[in-house]
Formats: sequence, structure tokens, C-alpha cells
Amino acid sequence: MTDKTIFQKIIDKEIPSKIIYEDEFCIAIEDIAPAAPIHVLLIPKILINKISDSAKEHQDLLGHLLLKVGDVSRLLGIEDSFNVIINNGEKAGMTVPHLHLHILSGKKLSITS
Repeated sequence: MTDKTIFQKIIDKEIPSKIIYEDEFCIAIEDIAPAAPIHVLLIPKILINKISDSAKEHQDLLGHLLLKVGDVSRLLGIEDSFNVIINNGEKAGMTVPHLHLHILSGKKLSITS
């Protein structure tokens, strides 16, 4: 049996976190190392290691996550000014092997190609 990720421990309420939103499919929490004044992580409750590991069976969940980005942005009052980032794999900056979406606002991000 593999160890739980920190996100699974937060979902299971084994580790405290500032929860912004939660439903049966996902949880949104404040990032503990924010890269912007507002930095929220939206995490599915089922483990998908990274977006490239998702499958047809995850289609409804992935759509749900994107819709929840909008809901969370409205809860935070940032619905017209935020970025969404999904890192895919360690080389892309992913530090926890559990799919999650970063919702960032309050700072202009420098995105390079």
C-alpha cells in the first residue's frame, strides 16, 4: 500500500487546512506557499496523479473541476481576474503527485513559452 499524499490527508481531514469550498467531488483550499495574494488549490477527491494520467472515466470530474473554478472565483470576488494553472509532472513544477488546479489572482503573472 502506498502512502497518502498530503492532499489525500487534507481531504480525509487528517491534516487541517483552510477550506474555501468543498463538495462530494473536490475541495478548494488556500495554498500554504502562495505565489500570488490569492492562491487556491482545487483538488479532486479521487487520486489522479497528473492530468496526463486522466482517462475517459474522469471526463465528468474534469468538467466539474472547471465549473468549480468559476464558482470558487466568484466566492473569492475574483471572477474577472484570475489565472488557472495545472502542472503536469515533476519537471513542470508539480510537487504533489495528485492532480490539482491552481487559481491565482492579485498579481500579474509572467508566463513564458
